[in-house]
Amino acid sequence: MLEKFCNSTFWNSSFLDSPEADLPLCFEQTVLVWIPLGFLWLLAPWQLLHVYRSKIKRSPITKLYLTKQVLVGFLLILAAIELALVLTEDSGQATVPAIRYTNPSLYLGTWLLVLLIQHSRRWCMQKDSWFLSLFWILSVLCGVFQFQTLIRTLLKGSNSNLAYSCLFFICYALQILILILSAFSEKDASSNNPSLTASFLSSITFSWYDSIIMKGYKQPLTLEDIWDVDEEMKTKALVSTFEKHMVGELQKARKALQRRQRRKTQGNTGDGLHGLNKNQSQSQDILVLEEVKKKKKSGTTENFPKSWLVKALFKTFHVILLKSFFLKLVHDLLMFLNPQLLKLLISFANTRDTYVWTGYLYSVLFFVVALVQSLCLQGYFQMCFRLGVTVRTTIMVSIYRKALTLSNQARKQYTVGETVNLMSVDAQKLMDVTSYLHLLWSNILQITLSIYFLWAELGPSVLAGIGVMILLIPVNGILASKSRAVQVKNMKNKDKRLKIMNEILSGMKILKYFAWEPSFKNQVHELRKKELKNLLTFGQMQSVMVFLLYLTPVLVSVVTFSVYTLVDSSNILDAEKAFTSITLFNILRFPLSMFPMVISSMLQASVSRDRLEKYLGGDDLDTSAIRHDCSFDKAVQFSEASFTWDQNSEATIRDVNLDIMPGQLVAVVGTVGSGKSSLMSAMLGEMENVHGHVTIKGTIAYVPQQSWIQNGTIKDNILFGSEFNEKRYQQILEACALLQDLEVLPGGDLAEIGEKGINLSGGQKQRISLARAIYQNSDIYVLDDPLSAVDAHVGKHIFSKVLGPNGLLKGKTRLLVTHSIHFLPQVDEIVVLGHGTILEKGSYSSLLAKKGSFAKILKTFTKQTGPEEEATVNEDTEEDDDCGLMPSVEEIPEDVASLTTKRENSLHRTLSRSSRSNSRHRKSLRNSLKTRNVNTLKEEQERVKGQKLIKKEFIQTGKVKFSIYLKYLGAIGWYSIFFIILAYVINSVAYIGSNLWLSAWTNDSKTYNGTNYPASQRDLRIGVYGALGFVQGAFVLIANLWSAYGSTHASNILHRQLLSSILRAPMSFFDTTPTGRIMNRFAGDISTVDDTLPLSLRSWILCFLGIISTLVMICTATPVFVIIIIPLGIIYVSVQIFYVATSRQLKRLDSVTRSPIYSHFSETVSGLSVIRAFEHQQRFLQHNEMGIDTNQKCVFSWIISNRWLAVRLELIGNLIVFFSSLMMVIYKDNLSGDTVGFVLSNALNITQTLNWLVRMTSEIETNIVAVERINEYIKVENEAPWVTDKRPPPGWPSKGEIQFNNYQVRYRPELDLVLRGITCDIRSMEKIGVVGRTGAGKSSLTNGLFRILEAAGGQIIIDGVDIASIGLHDLREKLTIIPQDPILFSGTLRMNLDPFNSHSDEEIWKALELAHLKSFVSGLQLGLSHEVTEAGDNLSVGQRQLLCLARALLRKSKILILDEATAAVDLETDRLIQTTIQKEFSHCTTITIAHRLHTIMDSNKIMVLDNGKIVEYSSPQELLRKSGPFYLMAKEAGIESVDSTSF
Repeated sequence: MLEKFCNSTFWNSSFLDSPEADLPLCFEQTVLVWIPLGFLWLLAPWQLLHVYRSKIKRSPITKLYLTKQVLVGFLLILAAIELALVLTEDSGQATVPAIRYTNPSLYLGTWLLVLLIQHSRRWCMQKDSWFLSLFWILSVLCGVFQFQTLIRTLLKGSNSNLAYSCLFFICYALQILILILSAFSEKDASSNNPSLTASFLSSITFSWYDSIIMKGYKQPLTLEDIWDVDEEMKTKALVSTFEKHMVGELQKARKALQRRQRRKTQGNTGDGLHGLNKNQSQSQDILVLEEVKKKKKSGTTENFPKSWLVKALFKTFHVILLKSFFLKLVHDLLMFLNPQLLKLLISFANTRDTYVWTGYLYSVLFFVVALVQSLCLQGYFQMCFRLGVTVRTTIMVSIYRKALTLSNQARKQYTVGETVNLMSVDAQKLMDVTSYLHLLWSNILQITLSIYFLWAELGPSVLAGIGVMILLIPVNGILASKSRAVQVKNMKNKDKRLKIMNEILSGMKILKYFAWEPSFKNQVHELRKKELKNLLTFGQMQSVMVFLLYLTPVLVSVVTFSVYTLVDSSNILDAEKAFTSITLFNILRFPLSMFPMVISSMLQASVSRDRLEKYLGGDDLDTSAIRHDCSFDKAVQFSEASFTWDQNSEATIRDVNLDIMPGQLVAVVGTVGSGKSSLMSAMLGEMENVHGHVTIKGTIAYVPQQSWIQNGTIKDNILFGSEFNEKRYQQILEACALLQDLEVLPGGDLAEIGEKGINLSGGQKQRISLARAIYQNSDIYVLDDPLSAVDAHVGKHIFSKVLGPNGLLKGKTRLLVTHSIHFLPQVDEIVVLGHGTILEKGSYSSLLAKKGSFAKILKTFTKQTGPEEEATVNEDTEEDDDCGLMPSVEEIPEDVASLTTKRENSLHRTLSRSSRSNSRHRKSLRNSLKTRNVNTLKEEQERVKGQKLIKKEFIQTGKVKFSIYLKYLGAIGWYSIFFIILAYVINSVAYIGSNLWLSAWTNDSKTYNGTNYPASQRDLRIGVYGALGFVQGAFVLIANLWSAYGSTHASNILHRQLLSSILRAPMSFFDTTPTGRIMNRFAGDISTVDDTLPLSLRSWILCFLGIISTLVMICTATPVFVIIIIPLGIIYVSVQIFYVATSRQLKRLDSVTRSPIYSHFSETVSGLSVIRAFEHQQRFLQHNEMGIDTNQKCVFSWIISNRWLAVRLELIGNLIVFFSSLMMVIYKDNLSGDTVGFVLSNALNITQTLNWLVRMTSEIETNIVAVERINEYIKVENEAPWVTDKRPPPGWPSKGEIQFNNYQVRYRPELDLVLRGITCDIRSMEKIGVVGRTGAGKSSLTNGLFRILEAAGGQIIIDGVDIASIGLHDLREKLTIIPQDPILFSGTLRMNLDPFNSHSDEEIWKALELAHLKSFVSGLQLGLSHEVTEAGDNLSVGQRQLLCLARALLRKSKILILDEATAAVDLETDRLIQTTIQKEFSHCTTITIAHRLHTIMDSNKIMVLDNGKIVEYSSPQELLRKSGPFYLMAKEAGIESVDSTSF
């Protein structure tokens, strides 16, 4: 029929059976024209409908659009001309075939349709439609055949159809032009994200990303450079769709849960062991434990709605899952075309008489298949990672949302850390599993297909090879679990080492004073030795694993080929079989090695899924008992209200009836644990309602007892999201007594507050919290003991300015929980609570008259007020409420925030106001104020000079210097490096050898032609092939083992250098560098150098040599290939350079934007009650969403940069395959099939290797940064040498005379002098007291003596030796100091007294006896071996101080410096210390730095310092006679004469 239609032959195979093959013109004009047209007409309606449905604002006309439309217009005109030509011809003689009418008519319609489609795309974001692009590609591809046929006919000289041919050529040229134009993207005004407007071709090759790569190459990227993600990937859009599905699935799951519980209650009546079948794997005793736990947790263990999360996620993301499924399927099927094409090419090379065009066809097919394959794979990866990111985002936002509404009972099961873990770890696990999802079916598919094709090649012998593969899987598994155990062991060692490092860094000053660094250095080295030993074991195991991985393909091919040739003598290995099989084995290797990973990641994800389901399925807070009524006459009314913290325990608040009128100030008082805070929480809706309700009129502001401060500026904390109003703001600052603090803080109200308010005192936090509430300007103020943490005088100020009858809040309703009795007379009404019920309420006077419980409370309070009827305050001016004497800010453990719920705090609060005023150091209010002013003065001075103490951490940008690589390689050792690389090279040579041998072996099949293959020849082939395979494996093993030794050696060297450099750093380094930053070098960076860096280096060398050997093999076969390698190599290297710069910066941005999400979350969790009370949930949600979006765009950009790279690299790999196959075809005559096979089977492997190489390069770049950071600290400037050539004479100092000659000192070069020229003589055995106000330079004097600070001028001479001329240890070992704060290290008591083991036990016991510790130590079970915990926490402060005294007694040097302990010691210990010192150190020169004058009144001389100069220096009697500075100080302390002092 078609023959008639075109009036010529439609199909005849003889056309192809010639060296100049061609397709019949009729076929080209019908089938090949109709394929693209049919494609277009089928899809066009869908496309137009889609555009019509989702149209946006029409975009303006661009030049690109006009050009396209004009070109299509030309095509339309050409089609019309052609039709006209045919019609004019028709009037003539011969009948024109029908095809000449139909085609132009079809084209007329088609071009009109194209015009319409292109026009309709003006209403779309993406101007270029994917299916139009595909249509143009198809059209051009199908047109190729007709194009060459017409050219051939013209060349033969037949120009019968000249006009038609010309029209076709013009048409074809226009189509190619349009195809090129459609590769360009049109920008859209509404979106600046180019991925949305990218054309089809640009988006499958990720070319739209070029601009960012270029930018990142020129300069480091910043957040502004990165585009936002598209709208449908923004958190808002994602979560809204997910929540819809989640709600539905959760309801189903909850119903299922109820059904389960019903069944359980029916089933559990008879048998007690019913639980067994559920956890049969668990032994009986665990089950019993479970039962106990269940009783405790009241069945929360099992009962949560299950298996809904995955369904909800699937419903949300099913489209992208199906798309990626389709792409992966196409890729997997195409993968198996490669071996088949390889087989065809080999047979083409082997048969001499085939036509050359078939070879070219195969080469082109090779390329096309590979290209489509890589585009599919990259598209699939892109979708998987995109899915991963969106899943992670969805989970993170859902967790955040849930956290805001979670009920307290559900919240109690999680600490803050655990909740943050859900967000960081579990969401990440789900993200990781998405990239593995499709591998489940894909692996099975790949394995099945490989085995099927292998069977077709080699028959049953394949099973031998597969058997070997499967056998090696458990071996690898065992090794993996063993090495995991080693790693776990090593983690413990690492923890120990880091613990001791932490102590060293925090007690650095003591180490320097006592010259103890060597001892601690040895301790760290011992631990490090163990760690490195394990590291080596681990490295050896890894080597064996890599060896097996490497041996697998070799072994498999050896075994398979041997079995194949041995089974039957007629089986001869030929090139087709051998190389096709090798390619198939290479395909099979990947799914087999991936399978264990897929399974383990699935298991991890399922654990995470359960945890997430439990959290997200928890109950929400039920606030139905809190009613808001705007037209109510009372401000707050409790009616018969009972509330509890936990449904299973009895109510905490019982039957409360309470009316509070608008504008009243109501005080709530009661003993500790009487339910005051709970009453507030109940009103805020934080508790579970038992019965009754609370009615509230108006908005609430809340000040919690534990003030909650966000990480941000003080101003942000006070504004809390409201508009800024200057006048009101200043007024509030003044009222809350914050102005004074702001003067002291650097930057005033813009001072950055650390996490959890770490750099503020308790009182400052409390006042900021109060200011925040006032600024919100609400109707009702709930104040939970806001005055607990502030000093009494500040409390008075705040009460009068803010809370009291004339304060800022007058006219508002105020509920004040308080312990401060003296404010009570001024309140309107007092409510007395006891055991959760109201005992009595009324005004102050009426309650006093009643003589009820209130009067009783009042009595106990007044008893305990200070003796002089003056309010007493603790010396720790502002300390927090719950921790008694809170440690100073620096020592607060990170996680103060793991406060279990409010109730527990109020129950466990041991220190109420009353017990606190009994605290050890009493001090009258007057005094406390005085010292406070002194402090502020001092702080102001400090702020002016060196305002920033902590230096900003130096962040490296750009490339790592080459010297760093050399440093690392040098640490491994150049000999080692040489041999490692040599071993790897031998392995590569063996690899090439075995390939060449295999091709020689397959060549035998031609020589012997299957008849009489001699057995000896066969055995030789198998033997040598096996031997070469073994050599490969052996040398990889040698190289890996050697590199394991080398890298361990390098780790050892770097750690030693780092440690000794840190220990020799001057004290000023530790003052300006946070401990955390130094610790990071010892933890993170050292661990990178231990674990990741050697691995990356090894992989890199292997990849690099693998690529080199493949290229060498191709070049040996066809030397011309070198010409192609050079340009490809240049492209490859340049792509890599561009990529690495961008990727590195994106990775940095990712980690920088990720941590704020987690810290914001943990802040939110700890401040939930405040956020809920102020009703700011929405604002926090938005903040969280913004943070996640910012992080998401970085992650997404990073993923795309990886895809961008992969597409380009795979293209280079595909080109190598294409060109090598072309060479095979061109040089067909000089090559045999086995060479072709061996070259191409290796070339097919190259794409993955090229990819890996770039990955590894960027990984090494990332990891070598660790060496760079370690090196930065190795180069820290050191203090003077510990021991110099000039040693002091033996027995020095024998007399202990000290001379200061115009001695000057400063802390850091940029600061002023602290001691400005001190000159004095201290004679042998004199006792000197040093006094002076804070900051006068007292401690600088000791630091100068010990050379912690080096002199800026002048000198100190001890017994005739200038101390600057000898080594530091020689000096420091001869002086003794009893430091101000007693620092101990974890270890035995003995180690703390004598770390070098230089004293006998008797001496130590003697020292302990003198220090009054003998009875205590001998009473300990272990005596001297008693373990001291970190920082000596298991000893009292007094005992620690006495231990320091014992240290000094052991030293017995001629010079003793006493830096007097301030508040640490009670009077008793103080007296013991003083008497011991007087008796035992009578023969020494003693310098005492005094804070209390009593202690130095019996000195020979007193030195009074002021502002770095000596003002007075004489005996105490003389100084008291003349009225100088000392006389005034003494008078203040109440000392009249020398004798009036007493302990």
